[in-house]
Amino acid sequence: MTTTLSGPDLSGRRAVVTGAASGIGAAVATRLAGLGAHVVVCDIDAEGAARTAERIGGEPLVLDLSRTAGLADLTLEADILVNNAGVQHVAPIDEFDPDQFAFMLRLMLEAPFLLSRAVLPRMYERGWGRIVHIASVHGLRASAYKSAYVSAKHGLLGLSKVIALEGAAKGVTSNCVCPGYVRTPLVEKQLADQAVVHGLSADRVISDVLLARSAVKRLIEPDEVAGVVGFLCSPEAMSITGTELTVDGGWSAS
Repeated sequence: MTTTLSGPDLSGRRAVVTGAASGIGAAVATRLAGLGAHVVVCDIDAEGAARTAERIGGEPLVLDLSRTAGLADLTLEADILVNNAGVQHVAPIDEFDPDQFAFMLRLMLEAPFLLSRAVLPRMYERGWGRIVHIASVHGLRASAYKSAYVSAKHGLLGLSKVIALEGAAKGVTSNCVCPGYVRTPLVEKQLADQAVVHGLSADRVISDVLLARSAVKRLIEPDEVAGVVGFLCSPEAMSITGTELTVDGGWSAS
């Protein structure tokens, strides 16, 4: 069951949201469904995708986006694509597993390229499309021990800009949303990892590490990010493309 929200009327639009079984992806899927879109809930977690899809009246799509060889010939029918799926791994570079580094770049950079490639032809035919990449403040700033994540998110910003330039004359926009630390399972897992790396308690990790450079001293809620995605699909955002909207509590201002 969906709830109608104030915002753009996305009735008749089809949205694909990756990593939508929980966290930011689930919040984005819920927001777009509430605005009238039919949402394809894409996730490797079959049960989680089914739960989210049932709750919002969408449909599940189970994909392992790290298996990029299987995405090369994929075609997807979508008016809106939200590239959100991601993972985190915290380790010094000299201890960072090369296989883990490659996996994270496949999932968070190569897969968004392939999914964008899969939806663009039909978007071009219709003369309308919205591609939103959930990047991170780590697409703008670096943190120690996060070499793969920072590399992938910096690359995602570059990819988005290229899509924006190629799609501008065809009615397609491409933008990144760059949140700071959001209250999600991904961040909750980081608390334990960062506690080990820094030798701190989980509470101290939040105050002394995660929010150390943030002017707003609280975790961001997934619905806040979802609201920005909804805005980027609105008529008011039709000239916003090739850029990033930063939702980081003032981190990047410091």
